[in-house]
Amino acid sequence: MKISRILYSAGSTGFFFDDQRAIKQGVEHDGFTYKGAPRTPGFGNIRQAGESISIILQLENGRFGVGDAAAVQYSGAGGRDPLFLAAAYIPFLQRHISPVLEGLDIQNFRESAAYLDQLKVDGERLHTALRYGISQALLDAKAQSENRLMCEVLCEEYSLPVITAGIPVFGQSGDDRYCGADKMIIKRAGVLPHALINSIDDKLGRRGEKLREYVAWLAARIDMLAPSETYRPTLHIDVYGTLGLIFDYDAVKIAQYLAKLGDAAGKFPLYIEGPVDMEAKVPQIAALAAIREELKKLGSPVKIVADEWCNTLEDIVEFTDAACCDMVQIKTPDLGSIHNTVRAVIYCKNHGMEAYQGGTCNETDISARACVHAALAARPERILAKPGMGFDEGFMITRNEMERSLRILRAKYGENGDCGKRV
Repeated sequence: MKISRILYSAGSTGFFFDDQRAIKQGVEHDGFTYKGAPRTPGFGNIRQAGESISIILQLENGRFGVGDAAAVQYSGAGGRDPLFLAAAYIPFLQRHISPVLEGLDIQNFRESAAYLDQLKVDGERLHTALRYGISQALLDAKAQSENRLMCEVLCEEYSLPVITAGIPVFGQSGDDRYCGADKMIIKRAGVLPHALINSIDDKLGRRGEKLREYVAWLAARIDMLAPSETYRPTLHIDVYGTLGLIFDYDAVKIAQYLAKLGDAAGKFPLYIEGPVDMEAKVPQIAALAAIREELKKLGSPVKIVADEWCNTLEDIVEFTDAACCDMVQIKTPDLGSIHNTVRAVIYCKNHGMEAYQGGTCNETDISARACVHAALAARPERILAKPGMGFDEGFMITRNEMERSLRILRAKYGENGDCGKRV
């Protein structure tokens, strides 16, 4: 089956682009935006509207495969590609990518996705957002052409078992981390609440006291709203490197603080994402390894999650091989083609690293659904509810796509979980 025509449309994402560097340096809130000048190249404001591009592939049989090109909220930070704006990239796609895609045979998704992922224009690979969106469209087109789910295509091409069990969904609260947590508890999210601890004075505290109080509140709140032994969610909080700032990047002090957070979490497992940001990959790996070693010495069960500087498939392999953390976030748009997300999860699982298939609030419903299928095939420990920061919408999109797909798989393969391999 070949691609006969390619269409593009500009769209909105589920959140906004934020200048992380400016926010971490303490700029002042002004309603929903921020005061002050941006600090990251490409930004016109510290917060600006998120943008996407829908890539629509028409097949010879008249059906359409769709994928959305989207980039993370904190574009341009932590070694990522620059700000992604539709007005700049639609003409680029029309000029350089349409001639490549038109007439392309989509028989093998892995081969097609890998080809586009490595494609260079004027000596440069495509922006990660473009590779992300094109690969979703290729995967959807292949599934549409064969009347199958996207996860079935992935299971077949990667010789993975078709498994009909769900995957824990991780909710993110945005700035409304109290009401947001309540929503997650009521809806029984498997992992919560993210909490967006990206400001020292407002959210963390100069001695970490605000976050410690929040974790204790969270544990008590779960017991209050869901007093059942059958619901015991995992706590996962992203601190955006701010612990390094308040503890002078001292691994011993950071580990001691994390152990206290673990005490506050009580019976609930606690993961802390991004305790430090060392502004480069090699020192980031070293710093996380030192913190993890100190936590082991303390006998603390708190686990740390790599995020910043762990962006590409190659980065994930390096962090995993270094065993510098307990879990890596596979931030789907940063890996470019979605086939790299599948490869990353598989690599983690084969090398004893927990995999969190994340992404960003700044995605779309289309990219979120494609990610559900990548997760159902590769089986990470958790998957992010996305897009958006309001929780409800992203949780609905992610969970419902998962449950619909699982119901179809059970109808096709049976109700008993692992249904074997498609090869």
